[in-house]
Amino acid sequence: MDYLALYVTLKLALVTTVFLMVIAAPIAYLLAYYRFPGKSLLEALIYLPMALPPTVIGFYLIIIMSPKGFAGRAWGTITGGSLLFTFLGITLASIVYSIPFAVQPMKAAFSKIDRRLLDAAYVLGLSKRAAFLRVIIPNSLGGIAASAVLVFLHSIGAFGVLLMVGGSIPGETKVASIAIYEAVETMNYQAAGMIALSFIPISYVFLLLINKINEGSRI
Repeated sequence: MDYLALYVTLKLALVTTVFLMVIAAPIAYLLAYYRFPGKSLLEALIYLPMALPPTVIGFYLIIIMSPKGFAGRAWGTITGGSLLFTFLGITLASIVYSIPFAVQPMKAAFSKIDRRLLDAAYVLGLSKRAAFLRVIIPNSLGGIAASAVLVFLHSIGAFGVLLMVGGSIPGETKVASIAIYEAVETMNYQAAGMIALSFIPISYVFLLLINKINEGSRI
């Protein structure tokens, strides 16, 4: 079994999940509680990766991250390195690819909170930031957990966008889905089967976790 590819996959999924939990919460809060010009356009843009084929996302990320693209050029100026075919590159690709799965469940959870709780918090003198941290977040743990699980599982299953942006560099950008593809290409079905089998308990455990969290939040 390609343990190195599994390590890169889990590392990528963990980094993507942690980062998106931090940035998706304020975005979901903004979309759930504020009205402003262009809100529908922003929301559609955030959810766009759900509708686009991974290869389309990968193509545009290559353009953006290439040495001539604005992100690649800026990164090259600062570090002298490249974003393409690096772990950082596939991490950025994974974040873009998975952001709808982070924002959508959080927004749904935030929208379900009784507005009277927020009104009471404001009457008691809490600022909007304090109300977000002390009222909205604690009452949305099920949605936040669902968001984290969806992002994690979506990240470990990513293939096309990562292959285009990162290629298949062992220990750097070669994830489990790419390892399975390469094993099947060389007709090494035993190796492909072993890696594929490893996904089942990982996914099952995370789904059990979210079910337990949701059951607890309904008590």
